[in-house]
Amino acid sequence: MATIGVFDGVHRGHQELISRAVEIARDRGLPCVLVTFDPHPSEVVRPGSHPAQLTTLRRKAELVESLGVDALCVLPFTPELSKVTAEEFVHEVLVERLHIAAVVVGENFTFGNRALGNVELLTKLGHRFGFSTEGAKLVTADSSGEITFSSTYIRACIDAGDVRAAQAALGRPHRLEGIVVRGDGRGHELGFPTANLSTPRFAAVPADGVYACQFTLLNSANRGPLTAAVSVGTNPTFSGRERRVEAFVLDVDEDFYGQRVAIDFVERLRAMEKYPSSEALVEQMHLDVARTRELLDNE
Repeated sequence: MATIGVFDGVHRGHQELISRAVEIARDRGLPCVLVTFDPHPSEVVRPGSHPAQLTTLRRKAELVESLGVDALCVLPFTPELSKVTAEEFVHEVLVERLHIAAVVVGENFTFGNRALGNVELLTKLGHRFGFSTEGAKLVTADSSGEITFSSTYIRACIDAGDVRAAQAALGRPHRLEGIVVRGDGRGHELGFPTANLSTPRFAAVPADGVYACQFTLLNSANRGPLTAAVSVGTNPTFSGRERRVEAFVLDVDEDFYGQRVAIDFVERLRAMEKYPSSEALVEQMHLDVARTRELLDNE
């Protein structure tokens, strides 16, 4: 039993699709395999067009495992693979390598060279090779069907700083993962020492602004999420040029340098602003921290 796709974000639409695949696998007494690709196919087909990445491969594996998937099959998406026809992909990957008995994909699923394969073709090939095909309907935000949960829609929400809308589509807050690196120390001087996050190359970083977030140490299984006020942007008050993600972790006096962490974006507090003085900025930061505490206490 297999389901196939990029599954970036493993959003609510993906979750329903994967749950259906797991259900069929359990009914038939089969393992459920999720087939995905790395890097994103668009980067290979159209170099320089890699979309913002909602989930790292590691995070994707964690999420699909929690949904009941037994195995994650990651196909390196190479120029050679992009030239494989839909028929060749089905025969060589799904039939010869995975020996699938059934496959579930989204109703808009395309595959093979120039994306010429679709659910109709997959169904015909299934009849030939002896596996069943199911095309699952897309998940919409409401009964009107005007908004479909998709990775593209979620990226647009994050790019606009609307992390609440992204959370509604994901079924959880949008997460950034990375390693804490040294900053310029200005936050410490102002009384708000921050953990500066080095993010993966294509990470979907929210719009500039200040956010109420949860901060998790990924290498520490015994510590739950911490509350943090997170700044995204160039720090215009000090004429900064480098765009950064800086987390002030509340009620914790600790240097997180070198640790792998996750930041879950819960609410956008405000846009990034330039203040007339460091004193004015500090006053606003106190307000941001108070608002963050209030929001996260109510979550």
